[in-house]
Amino acid sequence: MAELDLLSSIRKNAAEKGKTIVLPESHDDRVLKAAEYLTKEKIAKVVTLGNPDKIQESAKRLNADLAGVSIIDFEKSEKLNEYGNIYYEMRKQRGKEIPMEKAVDTFKRDIFFGAMMVKQGEVDGSVSGSTATTADVMRASIQVVGMPKGISIVSSFFLMVFPQKVYSFADCAVNPNPDAKQLADIAISTAENHAKLTGEVANVAMLSFSTKGSAEHELIDKVREATKIANEKRPDLNIDGELQFDAAIIESIGAKKAPGSKVAGKANVLVFPDLQAGNIGYKIAERLGGAQAIGPISQGLTKPYFDLSRGCNFMDIVNTAAIAVLMS
Repeated sequence: MAELDLLSSIRKNAAEKGKTIVLPESHDDRVLKAAEYLTKEKIAKVVTLGNPDKIQESAKRLNADLAGVSIIDFEKSEKLNEYGNIYYEMRKQRGKEIPMEKAVDTFKRDIFFGAMMVKQGEVDGSVSGSTATTADVMRASIQVVGMPKGISIVSSFFLMVFPQKVYSFADCAVNPNPDAKQLADIAISTAENHAKLTGEVANVAMLSFSTKGSAEHELIDKVREATKIANEKRPDLNIDGELQFDAAIIESIGAKKAPGSKVAGKANVLVFPDLQAGNIGYKIAERLGGAQAIGPISQGLTKPYFDLSRGCNFMDIVNTAAIAVLMS
C-alpha cells in the first residue's frame, strides 16, 4: 500500500465519523488552510482558537473560506475560570497545587485551552505544534489531557508504509529507555492504534537480539518481562517476544526460530527495546528500505492530542487531524 493510498483511506474513514478536532494555532497560515480543507472535505468539524477579527483578516489574505469553522476567542472565553478551577483541582490531587490565578492564566495559552477542550469532551482531539515546541505540547497533553488507567507512559509510533505492507514502529521518538512495564504499555497502545488506522489485526513483535532464549543478557530480560506483562494485561492481543527482527517478519525464519509463535514471521507491529534502536531502525527503513514514515504519532493519552513538526505543511496537519479522528 502506497503512502498516498493509506492517507487517502484514513481521510475517507475519518469523514464517516463526524468528529470534531481543535486546531489551536490560528495565527499560523498553515492551520487556517488545513481548517478550510478539513471542513470542505468533511473530514472533521473544526474549531480554532484566537481573535475572530484577526483570523478573518488572515483568511481573506489567504483566500480561505472559514465559513464552516468554529472560532473561539479563548482569551476572553467564559470557560477560563471553569478550566482554571478544574486544573487547580487536578494539580491539588496530584500534590502539585498552584495558585488559582496561575491555574486560570494557564488557559490563556491556546494549546492548553485546546487540551482542556479535549479533556472535557468538547472536541474529540487536538492537533498543534506547528508553532509551539514539542516540550510545550507534551506538557499540555500530560498535565491536562492525562493518561488512561492502566497505561504508564506517553509514547509514539510511526506508520512505516512499504509498497506491499504497512508496519507500526514504536517507540522511535519519545522514550529513551523504557522499563519493562512501560515497554509493555507501548506495545499495547501501538497494537490498538495500528488496528484503528490500518484495519488489520495487530501482530506485535517485542524485538531483541535474541529469539526465544537464543542468547542471555539483562537487556533481553527486559524484553521478556515486558512481553509477559503485556500478555497478562491484554491476553486478547497477539504479542510475542523476544524476537529478532528477521524472525519477526520473515515467515520461514520465524517458523524455524520460534515454532508455534502466533506472531513470528507475520509481525506488523515492531516494538523496539529502547529509543536508540527504534530511532535507528525507522531511519534505516525509511532511507535504505524506501519506506514512507508517517509520524511520530503520539499515544498513551486518554484522548488524541497530537504534536506536529514545526516544518509541517498544511496537508500534514490535515492528515494528522484525520488520524486523531480515527484514534478518538
